[in-house]
Amino acid sequence: MLQGLMQNAPLLISGVLRYAALAHDDREIVSRLVDEPIWRYTYKGLHARSAQCAHALKHLGIGEGDRVTSLAWNTHRHLELFYAVPGAGAVLHTANPRFSEEQLVYTVNHAGSRALFFDRSFVPLLTRLRAKMPAVEHYVLLADETSAPPSEFPTQNYEALIAREAATFAWPAFDENAGAFLCYTSGTTGDPKGVLYSNRSVVLHAIAGGLSGALDFSAFDCIMPCQSMYHATAWGLPFIAAINGCKLVLPCDKMDGASLHELIHKEGVTFSGGVPTIWTMYLDHVSRTGESVGTLRRLVIGGSAVPRAMAETFDKKYGVSVRQLWGMTETSPIGVIASPTPEIAAAGPDALNDIIWTRQGRMQFGIELKITDADGNDLPHDGVASGNLKVRGPWTIERYFRSETSAVDADGWFDTSDIATIDSAGFMRITDRSKDVIKSGGEWISSIDIENTAAACPGVKTAAVVGVYHPKWEERPILIVELHVGRTVTEEQLRAHLALKVTKWWMPEAFIIADVPLTSTGKIDKKKLREIYKDHLRHS
Repeated sequence: MLQGLMQNAPLLISGVLRYAALAHDDREIVSRLVDEPIWRYTYKGLHARSAQCAHALKHLGIGEGDRVTSLAWNTHRHLELFYAVPGAGAVLHTANPRFSEEQLVYTVNHAGSRALFFDRSFVPLLTRLRAKMPAVEHYVLLADETSAPPSEFPTQNYEALIAREAATFAWPAFDENAGAFLCYTSGTTGDPKGVLYSNRSVVLHAIAGGLSGALDFSAFDCIMPCQSMYHATAWGLPFIAAINGCKLVLPCDKMDGASLHELIHKEGVTFSGGVPTIWTMYLDHVSRTGESVGTLRRLVIGGSAVPRAMAETFDKKYGVSVRQLWGMTETSPIGVIASPTPEIAAAGPDALNDIIWTRQGRMQFGIELKITDADGNDLPHDGVASGNLKVRGPWTIERYFRSETSAVDADGWFDTSDIATIDSAGFMRITDRSKDVIKSGGEWISSIDIENTAAACPGVKTAAVVGVYHPKWEERPILIVELHVGRTVTEEQLRAHLALKVTKWWMPEAFIIADVPLTSTGKIDKKKLREIYKDHLRHS
């Protein structure tokens, strides 16, 4: 093999920060905070404070390969940790506060973190859990210097720590495959599993994420990530924004409709993203107040399938383009994005929307997709055949943190546990999670299709379908719906609404009006629903 004669500079997160500070030095970063005024600075300021943070980490004794935990919201201080920790060669474990306390303790201990940086909101939580995390040597409160430290346990102040440090740092060069972020996925059984992103995978993911066929960013965009920064690094948006010179608006933990609406209008937000429940609340807010969506023009929604009614409302009433995104912690998380192609666009807006609102997305550079049958045989990409979805690529997991065994097969394919179709244009459609597919009388029923139809019924906030035991048919679907505040919907109305689009034998066996529980990442908690309603049809 004839070797190329090009420079071989490692792909490092510190390189993204340096670039943003030079090429987009005056682009603004705006951050809400816990009990503090809004913070404003630029990418140049981010670089300086991240350098100060890196020095502070060094003085705390944090070295290359050490793990640091953040228990924090979407704020500028958390953003500084995103750059300072991996930039200095350490690993940032973004702890998920939505985990159960037992799971949270497990992840911090499993990560082996030596320092924990936290927002004030989490003082009561850490007061209860601190004794169960003996390896943590340093607790650092992410707050200004005037904030009183918690009296419950010894804590250092973040601003005081970095104030005495230099605003420049000699970012070290090291192997681009060195660990950068440790994100835990809750899964469905057993303890959470750690996915250890590398510097290389994060940078490649960020470059690809901003492409025109993906999120299509430019320096004219103002991005507000409503994906939590502790969840798969907010889908990589902090790095995608920096590479493309986008203004960045961080909403802290204030994800209600009114708070997001205020930021969109005041800061000129053009793009945002998050799970469907956030945008259900936002639509409810603008509907009740009669206000406009301001500068908002594009949304990317993932975590679960986008209800078509939501996409139609944003598009037709407010002029906001909605794209679906599918991914998982194990894919950093971008897997596919529902971006149009010239061929589909040429067929007209209705045909285009039919595709991008009903498919999770199309194949992106850097992620290979295939579907297989139960025996592992490849299935055709014809949009009809459905099978086990498998992925591979440079930002897809190879093995879980501290695991002795690989998470992929001999050819590098990772089984996502999703059931999907892929068409000839590369558009992938999730028909169900393998654990959520309902088998009734020997035939398969897709819970997602029923949920999307039910969610479009006026008054419905969230719709969930699970399969439960049935004495005759083995398993039957039941529908649980949570209503918007002040709304009333009857079983007869739901049944009539579903009858227009749902196959008769797919019709839910029971209709239940109740709160729909969510997982730590904002998805419908079907595991909990199956447990609650497991005997609901037992005597039918």
